[in-house]
Amino acid sequence: MADTPQSNSIEDATPEELAGVIAELEQYRERLESDTLAMAKRAKIMKSQALSNLEPQLAQIDAQLEALRQRQTALSSSN
Repeated sequence: MADTPQSNSIEDATPEELAGVIAELEQYRERLESDTLAMAKRAKIMKSQALSNLEPQLAQIDAQLEALRQRQTALSSSN
């Protein structure tokens, strides 16, 4: 078992932990979009069609990113 405790929720996270999670989620979003577009190109699917199918997932990731950023801002301003 690791000696460092892990946060179970956004409310318990430190600004540093939030920054790490935000960076990872941004990288995941970029990778998801680029990989999807690359696969669509190989499958000869139109870019617009691939993006429209991906849009609900991207919107969910964007909403999570926004919540994390708001929490990070709230923590930073309270310190």
